[in-house]
Amino acid sequence: MHCPFCQNMESRVLESRAAEAGHSVRRRRECLKCQRRFTTYERIEFVPITVIKRDGTAESFDRSKLLRGMVRACEKTGVLQEKLEAMIDEIESQLQLRENHNVTSVEIGEMVLEHLQTVSEVAYVRFASVYRQFKGVRDFAEALSQLDKNAQNIP
Repeated sequence: MHCPFCQNMESRVLESRAAEAGHSVRRRRECLKCQRRFTTYERIEFVPITVIKRDGTAESFDRSKLLRGMVRACEKTGVLQEKLEAMIDEIESQLQLRENHNVTSVEIGEMVLEHLQTVSEVAYVRFASVYRQFKGVRDFAEALSQLDKNAQNIP
């Protein structure tokens, strides 16, 4: 690691701690030549995920867009934002582990529904109504029936 002041290659780590919700490590360093201190960050380099939308267009995966949709579905249900962010972390991790980094919006929607089903039935139905583009009461009834069937299969 080059010292930003004297360009010396040797430094010692004074302190390390997690940063950015555990997605990086912040290190406080001291140059062994000039004794000045500086901070470095180490991050995992992720391959960008491309989302193929229903209309065939492609865009980069956007955590904040997914979070907004989940927050809307969870309004007044008591689901904490920290829980939603943890779900998004899990979804993003699953996507990163895939060999193909092109994913359809349908696949992401199904992953979200799997997670919401375990935390709030109301949020599940709200998200499903937008994601699956419900047209009427019959669509809601089918979603509720599926939710009930899935709940019976959980031990």
